[in-house]
This record gives sequence, C-alpha cells and structure tokens, in this order.
Amino acid sequence: MSVWARIIRCGLTGLAIVGSHGAEAGEARYDGIGAAASADLIRAWNIDVAPNGAGAPPGSGNVSNGEAVYFEKCAHCHGDFGEGVGNMPKLISGSGTLLDDRPIRTVGNYWPFATTLFDYIKRTMPMQAPQSLADEDVYSVTSYVLYINNIVPKDFILNQTSITGIEMPNVDGFYMDNRKTKESYADSCMHDCPPYQVLGVAK
Repeated sequence: MSVWARIIRCGLTGLAIVGSHGAEAGEARYDGIGAAASADLIRAWNIDVAPNGAGAPPGSGNVSNGEAVYFEKCAHCHGDFGEGVGNMPKLISGSGTLLDDRPIRTVGNYWPFATTLFDYIKRTMPMQAPQSLADEDVYSVTSYVLYINNIVPKDFILNQTSITGIEMPNVDGFYMDNRKTKESYADSCMHDCPPYQVLGVAK
C-alpha cells in the first residue's frame, strides 16, 4: 500500500491511524497497518483551543513577559513591533485594506477571536521549533501581540478565563456556520451569499 493511502484521523475526542480511506476510526483494513491510538498519542494531538475557550490550558501570562519572549523567539521573523521582516507575516496594521485587491490580514484587523491567536501560537510557533513554548509563554506572547494591536492594555493578565472576554475588532466580520448536513451546505453555499463573507468583512 502506498504511503498516501495511510490516513491519520484526529479530532476533539480521539485519534486513530487506519489503513485506507473510508475506514472507520479505529478500524484497520489491512494486516499490520493501523492501531488504536494510545491516550498519550491522543493527548499530544488534542491541544486545540476553541473560540469559547474550551481546551485553554491552566496558566497565565502578561504583556511584559510576553515582550521578552517575543523579542527572543518571534522578532526575527515578525519584526520588533509586529511589522514583519521581508515576506514574513505582519502582525499589526492593515486597517482599511480588507476590501482591497490585496488585503493585509493581521491580528488586529482581521482575526475574529483571541483564542485563535493563542491556539495558533501554541501549535505552530516559533516556526523553527513548534510547540516548544510553555503555556505561560504562549499566554504572555499572545497578550503582547494583542497589546501591540491596541486590543488589551499593558497591565492585562491573560488566562483561560480572560481570553474569552476579549472582543477583537473584526469579530462582527464573520458569521457562525451552523449548517449540519451536506444538503443544507450545498443549498446555502450556491446562492444568496452575503457580500464579503469569504473575506471576513462586515458590510
């Protein structure tokens, strides 16, 4: 069997490695391929943080500590103040550009939830060593990035409770997709689309 036919399925409640597409979670269709996921393996993958704060770990961070961690781990790509270095993503600015042909999407003008920022940093940053930051450092860097975007004050303490109370500037530019079935998805997706919904811009 080719490598591409091996699928790793992961989700909020479990993960299983299966032998071929179409197999149910936990089912191995070929001898010697596939195994039940261990609790440790599930725990290693199940680190996402939802918009309502579900999955946010214990701990806290602040802007001052976040600035120190940012300068050590993040500034070489994102710039001293989030302005970006070379082609690396900007973390600030972009106000008023979301309707442009080449919009600049940053934390301050586009992202709908502070939890999304925390989740992204925790899972993928720094780029050369993802998931190497302690949860306290992730809280701190998140608070610093929110601070340089003028979203939280300098004395803000970020934790699993306060992170859900932060209102991002573009939160109203997105809509909650509550469609439950493929039929309703296809029906609503093909016509009567609200303007700019793909860009995440309220108008």
